[in-house]
Amino acid sequence: MLTTDFVPGAPNWIDLGSRDTTAAAAFYSSLFGWEFTPAGPEAGGYGTFERDGKTVAAMGPLVDDGASPAWTIYFHTADADATSDAVEEAGGLVRFPAMKMFDQGRIAGYTDPSGAEFAVWEPNANKGLDHVGLWGLYWTELFTADAERAKEFYGAVFSWDHQDTPLPENAPADKRSLLSPSGGGQDGAHGDIMQLPPQILVHGSYWQPYFQVDDVDVIVAKATAGGATVVMPPTDMQGIGRLSLMRDPEGAAFTVVTPQAS
Repeated sequence: MLTTDFVPGAPNWIDLGSRDTTAAAAFYSSLFGWEFTPAGPEAGGYGTFERDGKTVAAMGPLVDDGASPAWTIYFHTADADATSDAVEEAGGLVRFPAMKMFDQGRIAGYTDPSGAEFAVWEPNANKGLDHVGLWGLYWTELFTADAERAKEFYGAVFSWDHQDTPLPENAPADKRSLLSPSGGGQDGAHGDIMQLPPQILVHGSYWQPYFQVDDVDVIVAKATAGGATVVMPPTDMQGIGRLSLMRDPEGAAFTVVTPQAS
């Protein structure tokens, strides 16, 4: 379960890279009740999404040629340089080395061996998201064609524990492994690795966020009216809840979920 008591290896930040931040801010504000606040001229258009005064996500303009709009998930690290070394030793790629973000913390970006991009946040003044759960980040998920290689890679980088679990009959994946920080147990799970057939991964392997909402069907209707594409329509998954996979008007993948009552 995600919390804001961040420990090494847990998701602690998320941001959207967009070609049109004005349009993206309008889309997500309408969808989730978020408000976008630019960080100032020195931040180059980067800013935070807030709800009820609490930071739930962030967004910035794409700066690399050929980059596609996407959500990036950041995981907590106490030492971004050491994580970069671990990524390279495990067969991943350092997309950009650790860099200081004013007094807020340090970031570094990576690509895993299957091509999925992710990042780390080494906190200083900014410890991470103020809020997770309803109307914010609820879960993280890696879609990959090689779950065993992914478990090996992320285990080497973050020392994550993993536990293979059965999937509902209507799930599109071949297998699923729950992820949790080292020693956190299943109650501390923050995401999973889903193995999909290569023919489904037309965009390659990628990490996607789950955002918790109070009514998946209502949110999907609002999203499609706002230009989003439905990848998987609202579906009930035993042991998970009701969820829908979508791509926003620029193509960034995300999932909305109303968790199953415990």
